[in-house]
Amino acid sequence: MWQNAGVDDETKARSVPRSARERARAEITGEILAAARRQLATEGAPALSLRAIARDLGMASSAVYRYVASRDELLTRLIVDAYDSLGAAAEAAESPVARDDLGGRWSAVCRAVRGWALANPNEYALIYGSPVPGYVAPPDTVAPASRVANLLVRILVDATVSGALRATIAVDQVPAEDRSALAPIRSFIGVEVPDALVQRGLMAWSALYGTVSFELFGQLHNVVGEEPGDREAYFAECVRRWAQQMGIAEG
Repeated sequence: MWQNAGVDDETKARSVPRSARERARAEITGEILAAARRQLATEGAPALSLRAIARDLGMASSAVYRYVASRDELLTRLIVDAYDSLGAAAEAAESPVARDDLGGRWSAVCRAVRGWALANPNEYALIYGSPVPGYVAPPDTVAPASRVANLLVRILVDATVSGALRATIAVDQVPAEDRSALAPIRSFIGVEVPDALVQRGLMAWSALYGTVSFELFGQLHNVVGEEPGDREAYFAECVRRWAQQMGIAEG
Protein backbone atom coordinates (compact mmCIF):
# COMPACT_ATOMS: atom_id res chain seq x y z
CA MET A 1 0.00 0.00 0.00
CA TRP A 2 3.01 2.29 0.30
CA GLN A 3 2.99 3.33 -3.31
CA ASN A 4 3.86 6.55 -5.05
CA ALA A 5 0.47 8.14 -5.67
CA GLY A 6 1.74 10.93 -7.91
CA VAL A 7 -0.20 11.73 -11.05
CA ASP A 8 1.81 12.35 -14.21
CA ASP A 9 1.04 15.10 -16.71
CA GLU A 10 -0.36 12.64 -19.26
CA THR A 11 -2.87 11.30 -16.72
CA LYS A 12 -3.91 14.84 -15.79
CA ALA A 13 -4.39 15.69 -19.45
CA ARG A 14 -6.58 12.65 -20.00
CA SER A 15 -8.73 13.60 -16.99
CA VAL A 16 -9.75 16.94 -18.55
CA PRO A 17 -12.90 16.57 -20.70
CA ARG A 18 -12.15 17.77 -24.23
CA SER A 19 -15.55 17.70 -25.94
CA ALA A 20 -19.03 18.97 -25.10
CA ARG A 21 -20.17 15.37 -24.69
CA GLU A 22 -17.34 14.59 -22.30
CA ARG A 23 -18.03 17.76 -20.32
CA ALA A 24 -21.72 16.86 -20.05
CA ARG A 25 -20.84 13.34 -18.91
CA ALA A 26 -18.43 14.71 -16.30
CA GLU A 27 -21.09 17.12 -15.02
CA ILE A 28 -23.74 14.43 -14.65
CA THR A 29 -21.25 12.04 -13.05
CA GLY A 30 -20.38 14.80 -10.59
CA GLU A 31 -24.07 15.23 -9.74
CA ILE A 32 -24.38 11.49 -9.13
CA LEU A 33 -21.37 11.50 -6.82
CA ALA A 34 -22.70 14.53 -4.94
CA ALA A 35 -26.05 12.78 -4.45
CA ALA A 36 -24.22 9.68 -3.26
CA ARG A 37 -22.33 11.75 -0.67
CA ARG A 38 -25.62 13.16 0.59
CA GLN A 39 -26.91 9.62 0.90
CA LEU A 40 -23.80 8.63 2.83
CA ALA A 41 -24.60 11.35 5.35
CA THR A 42 -28.21 10.31 5.85
CA GLU A 43 -28.28 6.55 5.22
CA GLY A 44 -24.69 5.31 5.53
CA ALA A 45 -22.57 3.42 3.03
CA PRO A 46 -24.30 0.01 3.37
CA ALA A 47 -27.60 1.58 2.26
CA LEU A 48 -26.14 3.32 -0.78
CA SER A 49 -28.61 2.85 -3.64
CA LEU A 50 -28.38 3.85 -7.28
CA ARG A 51 -32.18 3.82 -7.51
CA ALA A 52 -32.45 6.25 -4.60
CA ILE A 53 -29.83 8.48 -6.22
CA ALA A 54 -31.79 8.40 -9.48
CA ARG A 55 -34.94 9.51 -7.62
CA ASP A 56 -33.00 12.28 -5.88
CA LEU A 57 -31.77 13.59 -9.23
CA GLY A 58 -35.06 13.09 -11.06
CA MET A 59 -33.45 10.59 -13.42
CA ALA A 60 -34.51 7.17 -14.61
CA SER A 61 -32.55 4.34 -12.99
CA SER A 62 -31.46 3.16 -16.40
CA ALA A 63 -29.94 6.58 -17.09
CA VAL A 64 -27.84 6.48 -13.90
CA TYR A 65 -26.47 3.09 -14.89
CA ARG A 66 -25.05 4.64 -18.05
CA TYR A 67 -22.70 6.66 -15.84
CA VAL A 68 -22.11 4.26 -12.96
CA ALA A 69 -22.37 0.57 -13.70
CA SER A 70 -23.08 -0.68 -10.19
CA ARG A 71 -23.25 0.19 -6.51
CA ASP A 72 -19.75 -1.22 -6.06
CA GLU A 73 -18.36 1.01 -8.81
CA LEU A 74 -20.00 4.00 -7.15
CA LEU A 75 -18.51 3.03 -3.80
CA THR A 76 -15.09 2.71 -5.39
CA ARG A 77 -15.35 6.18 -6.91
CA LEU A 78 -16.38 7.66 -3.56
CA ILE A 79 -13.56 5.84 -1.77
CA VAL A 80 -10.92 6.92 -4.27
CA ASP A 81 -12.14 10.52 -4.10
CA ALA A 82 -12.03 10.46 -0.30
CA TYR A 83 -8.52 9.00 -0.15
CA ASP A 84 -7.29 11.48 -2.74
CA SER A 85 -8.85 14.41 -0.90
CA LEU A 86 -7.27 13.32 2.39
CA GLY A 87 -3.93 12.67 0.71
CA ALA A 88 -3.93 16.06 -0.98
CA ALA A 89 -4.67 17.79 2.33
CA ALA A 90 -1.81 15.99 4.08
CA GLU A 91 0.63 16.65 1.23
CA ALA A 92 -0.28 20.34 1.12
CA ALA A 93 0.32 20.64 4.86
CA GLU A 94 3.62 18.74 4.85
CA SER A 95 5.29 20.11 1.73
CA PRO A 96 6.09 23.65 3.03
CA VAL A 97 7.86 22.33 6.14
CA ALA A 98 11.66 22.24 5.99
CA ARG A 99 12.90 18.78 5.01
CA ASP A 100 15.17 18.56 8.04
CA ASP A 101 12.33 19.38 10.43
CA LEU A 102 11.20 15.79 10.80
CA GLY A 103 9.02 16.44 13.83
CA GLY A 104 7.40 19.39 12.09
CA ARG A 105 6.61 17.33 9.02
CA TRP A 106 5.08 14.57 11.13
CA SER A 107 3.02 17.10 13.09
CA ALA A 108 1.78 18.73 9.88
CA VAL A 109 0.60 15.38 8.49
CA CYS A 110 -1.17 14.46 11.72
CA ARG A 111 -2.94 17.82 12.00
CA ALA A 112 -4.02 17.59 8.38
CA VAL A 113 -5.49 14.10 8.88
CA ARG A 114 -7.46 15.23 11.91
CA GLY A 115 -8.60 18.46 10.26
CA TRP A 116 -9.79 16.64 7.15
CA ALA A 117 -11.62 14.01 9.19
CA LEU A 118 -13.49 16.59 11.26
CA ALA A 119 -14.42 18.51 8.10
CA ASN A 120 -15.45 15.35 6.20
CA PRO A 121 -16.84 12.91 8.79
CA ASN A 122 -18.94 10.87 6.37
CA GLU A 123 -16.09 10.37 3.91
CA TYR A 124 -13.73 9.48 6.78
CA ALA A 125 -16.25 6.90 8.03
CA LEU A 126 -16.44 5.46 4.52
CA ILE A 127 -12.69 4.79 4.32
CA TYR A 128 -11.84 4.15 7.99
CA GLY A 129 -15.12 3.01 9.48
CA SER A 130 -16.84 -0.36 9.31
CA PRO A 131 -16.44 -2.27 6.03
CA VAL A 132 -19.45 -2.23 3.70
CA PRO A 133 -20.97 -5.73 3.63
CA GLY A 134 -20.42 -7.45 0.29
CA TYR A 135 -18.00 -4.85 -1.04
CA VAL A 136 -14.39 -5.72 -1.83
CA ALA A 137 -12.14 -2.77 -2.68
CA PRO A 138 -10.40 -3.20 -6.06
CA PRO A 139 -6.72 -2.44 -6.75
CA ASP A 140 -7.73 1.04 -7.97
CA THR A 141 -8.01 2.13 -4.34
CA VAL A 142 -4.48 1.14 -3.32
CA ALA A 143 -2.50 4.12 -4.61
CA PRO A 144 -4.93 6.77 -3.28
CA ALA A 145 -5.04 4.98 0.08
CA SER A 146 -1.23 5.10 0.26
CA ARG A 147 -0.75 8.85 -0.03
CA VAL A 148 -0.72 9.67 3.68
CA ALA A 149 1.26 6.54 4.54
CA ASN A 150 3.86 7.48 1.93
CA LEU A 151 4.47 10.78 3.72
CA LEU A 152 5.23 8.93 6.93
CA VAL A 153 7.53 6.51 5.15
CA ARG A 154 9.49 9.41 3.64
CA ILE A 155 9.93 10.92 7.10
CA LEU A 156 11.26 7.62 8.45
CA VAL A 157 13.61 7.21 5.50
CA ASP A 158 14.86 10.80 5.84
CA ALA A 159 15.42 10.27 9.56
CA THR A 160 17.59 7.26 8.79
CA VAL A 161 19.51 8.68 5.83
CA SER A 162 20.21 12.03 7.49
CA GLY A 163 21.48 10.48 10.69
CA ALA A 164 18.94 12.50 12.68
CA LEU A 165 17.47 9.40 14.27
CA ARG A 166 18.07 9.17 18.00
CA ALA A 167 20.80 6.67 18.75
CA THR A 168 18.61 4.72 21.16
CA ILE A 169 16.18 3.98 18.31
CA ALA A 170 18.87 3.22 15.75
CA VAL A 171 20.42 0.47 17.89
CA ASP A 172 17.19 -0.93 19.32
CA GLN A 173 16.83 -4.63 18.57
CA VAL A 174 13.58 -6.19 17.36
CA PRO A 175 12.97 -9.91 18.01
CA ALA A 176 13.32 -12.16 14.98
CA GLU A 177 9.62 -13.05 14.87
CA ASP A 178 8.71 -9.37 14.84
CA ARG A 179 11.18 -8.66 12.03
CA SER A 180 9.46 -11.38 10.01
CA ALA A 181 6.07 -9.77 10.62
CA LEU A 182 7.41 -6.48 9.23
CA ALA A 183 8.61 -8.05 5.98
CA PRO A 184 5.72 -6.80 3.78
CA ILE A 185 6.27 -3.19 4.78
CA ARG A 186 10.03 -3.41 4.50
CA SER A 187 9.67 -4.58 0.90
CA PHE A 188 7.73 -1.42 0.05
CA ILE A 189 10.08 0.97 1.85
CA GLY A 190 12.89 -0.19 -0.41
CA VAL A 191 15.77 1.24 1.65
CA GLU A 192 17.40 0.15 4.86
CA VAL A 193 15.52 1.52 7.85
CA PRO A 194 16.08 0.18 11.40
CA ASP A 195 13.56 -2.46 12.38
CA ALA A 196 12.73 -0.55 15.55
CA LEU A 197 11.88 2.55 13.54
CA VAL A 198 9.61 0.60 11.19
CA GLN A 199 7.84 -0.94 14.20
CA ARG A 200 7.46 2.40 15.96
CA GLY A 201 6.37 4.11 12.79
CA LEU A 202 3.58 1.58 12.32
CA MET A 203 2.54 2.01 15.93
CA ALA A 204 2.37 5.79 15.52
CA TRP A 205 0.50 5.51 12.21
CA SER A 206 -2.16 3.25 13.71
CA ALA A 207 -2.35 5.41 16.85
CA LEU A 208 -2.96 8.48 14.69
CA TYR A 209 -6.00 6.98 13.00
CA GLY A 210 -7.20 5.38 16.21
CA THR A 211 -7.13 8.71 18.02
CA VAL A 212 -8.86 10.54 15.17
CA SER A 213 -11.51 7.80 14.97
CA PHE A 214 -12.12 7.92 18.73
CA GLU A 215 -12.73 11.66 18.55
CA LEU A 216 -14.86 11.53 15.42
CA PHE A 217 -17.04 8.62 16.56
CA GLY A 218 -17.62 9.99 20.08
CA GLN A 219 -15.35 7.65 22.04
CA LEU A 220 -13.61 10.56 23.82
CA HIS A 221 -16.85 11.85 25.35
CA ASN A 222 -16.40 12.18 29.13
CA VAL A 223 -12.78 11.14 28.64
CA VAL A 224 -11.19 14.28 27.17
CA GLY A 225 -12.65 17.72 27.89
CA GLU A 226 -15.01 19.30 25.38
CA GLU A 227 -14.28 22.94 26.12
CA PRO A 228 -12.75 24.95 23.24
CA GLY A 229 -9.18 23.83 22.76
CA ASP A 230 -9.36 20.70 24.93
CA ARG A 231 -9.38 18.20 22.08
CA GLU A 232 -6.76 20.18 20.17
CA ALA A 233 -4.46 20.21 23.18
CA TYR A 234 -4.89 16.49 23.77
CA PHE A 235 -4.22 15.69 20.12
CA ALA A 236 -1.16 17.96 19.97
CA GLU A 237 0.33 16.16 22.97
CA CYS A 238 -0.32 12.79 21.33
CA VAL A 239 1.45 13.96 18.18
CA ARG A 240 4.42 15.20 20.18
CA ARG A 241 4.78 11.93 22.07
CA TRP A 242 4.45 9.83 18.91
CA ALA A 243 7.29 11.81 17.35
CA GLN A 244 9.42 11.22 20.45
CA GLN A 245 8.59 7.53 20.34
CA MET A 246 9.80 7.33 16.77
CA GLY A 247 13.00 9.16 17.66
CA ILE A 248 12.38 12.11 15.31
CA ALA A 249 11.85 14.71 18.04
CA GLU A 250 13.58 15.57 21.28
CA GLY A 251 12.15 14.23 24.51
